[in-house]
Amino acid sequence: MINVIASIKVTPSGLDAFVNIFKSNIPNVLNEEGCLEYSATVDFKSDIPIQALDPNVVTIIEKWESFSHLQAHLTAPHMLEYKSKVEDMVESISLKILEEV
Repeated sequence: MINVIASIKVTPSGLDAFVNIFKSNIPNVLNEEGCLEYSATVDFKSDIPIQALDPNVVTIIEKWESFSHLQAHLTAPHMLEYKSKVEDMVESISLKILEEV
């Protein structure tokens, strides 16, 4: 199983639109072969002192049956369309691709 954590820094003015576009694409991704989980999250403010908060970061949590499923996801037509819709809202992306030990 492959786990993905993608942290996407979005322009402050584009945050709401980004989230709406992302959420509208979730059903397409969940219907992809090999997709086990796909969701958007934002920082939860807590009193834990080591927590780093950024109100303009959307963190995507993904689980895939295999790396080949993830690769197919990256070039799926609905993902290419999603990327073109959000490209002007995105400032940076940090990606972690992980496997269980």
